[in-house]
Amino acid sequence: MQKTKSVDSYVNDHQKWKNELTTLRALLNETELTECIKWGAPCYTFNGENIVGMMGFKNYVGIWFHQGVFLEDKAGVLVNAQEGKTKALRQWRFSSAQDIKADLIRNYIAEAIENAKAGKKVSPAKPKPLSIPPELTQALDQDTVAREKFEALKPGQKKEFAAYIKDAKRMDTKIRRIKKIIPMINSGIGLNDKYK
Repeated sequence: MQKTKSVDSYVNDHQKWKNELTTLRALLNETELTECIKWGAPCYTFNGENIVGMMGFKNYVGIWFHQGVFLEDKAGVLVNAQEGKTKALRQWRFSSAQDIKADLIRNYIAEAIENAKAGKKVSPAKPKPLSIPPELTQALDQDTVAREKFEALKPGQKKEFAAYIKDAKRMDTKIRRIKKIIPMINSGIGLNDKYK
């Protein structure tokens, strides 16, 4: 899949929702927000802070407010797309051009901008401390090079290796997985680096 380089190309690549995306884009560009591409989709920022995103999906077009949890949502249009997981982000879905109520959308965008100016923001949760399974600790204690290389890995890479061993139910699976990851650790390669 080719990376989108501009909002124009994003809109043109989504023919099914082109009219809706064009309408939403026009509303967003009426504001003081700055238009850019992030995560392969249009994003609108204020002083470098993400305020609103826009995307065409299979069954709807959506805009999302990065700090939408602070919006009053008097019209009851916002949804949490990942209940229990997403803390701040709220999404507004449109299944046709008739669903796009320009004045109402303008009000929500204006409120989101005012919230950003007021500094309303959900801070990311503090990461949980790294918990290394005893089997991995023992293997690293027996291999000083692997221990040194493991310590040099990024925190996310360490967590992936720890979870990979911890998630194995049987001891023989844990041992087999440790044998698999030690060469990766020694090479400075994360468990899921090839997917990133």
